[in-house]
Amino acid sequence: MAKTKVEAEPDQPDEQLDRAIEELRGVLREEERRPDAALQSSANSSIIMTIPVDVQIILGSTEMPVSELMALQKGSTVALNRRIGEPVDVVVNGRRIARGEITVLESDPTRFGIRLTEIIAATKSA
Repeated sequence: MAKTKVEAEPDQPDEQLDRAIEELRGVLREEERRPDAALQSSANSSIIMTIPVDVQIILGSTEMPVSELMALQKGSTVALNRRIGEPVDVVVNGRRIARGEITVLESDPTRFGIRLTEIIAATKSA
């Protein structure tokens, strides 16, 4: 039984995050329904909207032995697990929330960005 408990532990942070997000959505919905909600809702929303999150675009990954890693030098090429044209993952605070394709920014052709092609539906905890 202890083994089952240990295996279940890695899912706990995700489940806790899902619950916290759902609770936050519930609180925001309740606040919007209150008569004096217009004033408070805008204040609460502005506080929530300023919370920083870590957004990463995951182009790909690879595994290699330490010996290969130590042999890398300037100009080395590392093969990733994705092919050209495959979607990249959009990860927020360690959780994949979307997928997209790499694109060149129209406003600045020296930079690239991500065009979202799929939003990952949040799974509800039981």
